[in-house]
Amino acid sequence: MTMYAMLKPRMSEHEQRFELLADLGAMIAGEVELDDLLATFATRVARALGADRATLWLIDGATDEIRSRVATLPELQELRVPQGYGVVGHVAATGELVNMRDVPSDPRWAEEIAQKIGYPTASMLTAPIIRRDQIRGVLQVLNKSEGTFTERDEEFIRVLAEQIGRAIDYTTLRGDDTQRGLSLRGRFNHVIGTSPAMAAVYEMIVRAAQTDATVLLHGETGTGKGLLARAIHVNSARREAPFVHVDCTTLPAALVESELFGHERGSYTGADSRVIGKVEAASGGTLFLDEIGELPLPLQGKLLRFVQERKFERLGGRETHTADVRIVAATNRDLAAMANAGQFRTDLYFRLRVVEIEIPPLRERGGEDITDLAAHFVDQFARRYRKGPIRLAEPTKPALRAYPWPGNVRELEHTIERAVVLSQGTLLSIKDLGLEPRRQTGVIQIPSESSIGMPAMPPTPAVPATDPDAISLPANLSLEDAERRYAKAVLEREGGNQSAAARALGISRNKLARLLRS
Repeated sequence: MTMYAMLKPRMSEHEQRFELLADLGAMIAGEVELDDLLATFATRVARALGADRATLWLIDGATDEIRSRVATLPELQELRVPQGYGVVGHVAATGELVNMRDVPSDPRWAEEIAQKIGYPTASMLTAPIIRRDQIRGVLQVLNKSEGTFTERDEEFIRVLAEQIGRAIDYTTLRGDDTQRGLSLRGRFNHVIGTSPAMAAVYEMIVRAAQTDATVLLHGETGTGKGLLARAIHVNSARREAPFVHVDCTTLPAALVESELFGHERGSYTGADSRVIGKVEAASGGTLFLDEIGELPLPLQGKLLRFVQERKFERLGGRETHTADVRIVAATNRDLAAMANAGQFRTDLYFRLRVVEIEIPPLRERGGEDITDLAAHFVDQFARRYRKGPIRLAEPTKPALRAYPWPGNVRELEHTIERAVVLSQGTLLSIKDLGLEPRRQTGVIQIPSESSIGMPAMPPTPAVPATDPDAISLPANLSLEDAERRYAKAVLEREGGNQSAAARALGISRNKLARLLRS
């Protein structure tokens, strides 16, 4: 008997089915590895349907084969079936649900597979996985423990197959609206990319997740450091505990210590009660310190002590507390250079970089990653804004690959969102994306959606010279001056509304205020 069965011995069939659907929905929300997501799936599907075995077959978009991705299949590691072959091939070709009460007598039964496995099959229920009118795979259960599969079983497997199809839209698998099958996007849910550069990142994440070591994620603004930090947490032993995100750019300097470590009643004016900080809130889980390079120097000593000993005191308190947390930090700054310049504590820097993972900028990840991400965002925003099926026109793909993407994934996401919102048809063109060929000019033009706080922009104009929303800056500015002038220009364009300007820049109001003061 499995541990799951021991813990849930009295669950009714209805409860098992409801829990299976609920858990599947909850699991796809996390940045988990696909194999972890589906590890117990086959066993639970079989149990919920009163069957002996279950198999999830997926159509490989590259080869058109039907492959057993998840299965109660101790005899073989994987099965591959050509299109139209056997019951699985029939269901994948027709989209028909098949309930076979006497399998050996059915002409669609592939006896060769049964002989290969050596597993006798008497009854079988097979349902297509359909998403947006395209068949993505097949869900199959074998050998009903009592009698044969019923109409109620048919209703449930349809609902389950629909939920799986919905899950596919949000996992590392991607389906194309114009063709059958699926293609692999990446190793973790919501983290898209199959380039060698990202494969190296995935490998580091998997290794880091297996330990409690402190991790430092380094990469340009907009590369997805927050998403990868959550992937480390969700794939670690701490996955059931809190993941607490602290954006160091949004913490007011006077309240940083209180935000991190909490405060006692009366510790300062307005402190009417004891409040725990982010460190205590993350106890047992992961504390993610985003943009750690922005943390004020005076507080870095107290953070160093916590990183070393996991001990701290609340502001205004004398009692020493401990918190069992895993620390993941991220930055777009060169902390080594900052440490050499006395702007960041050297000892804290070395404590944070036990495992250092470099996140590549989008322009270095390769064209396939760019177009995969773009297609993902098109699907995402088409659903969000209820636009119906929208896809990228073929000429947009070389244009997307050629563009330097100084704002990285975040800029690509904003570009696609704007294009989808303004689209009037089912195809997005180069013009819709604002990626027409650019003229060489004496200024750098930065798109309104680009994030600031990134390395210096390339001299190539980032948007068409005729774009009325473009902001022009002299090409010989330092990064600090360029950021300040750009922030002021965006603020003017937003009519002096700092909240709107901060949203347009993709930063907090506090960081905008600091830029304007610099």
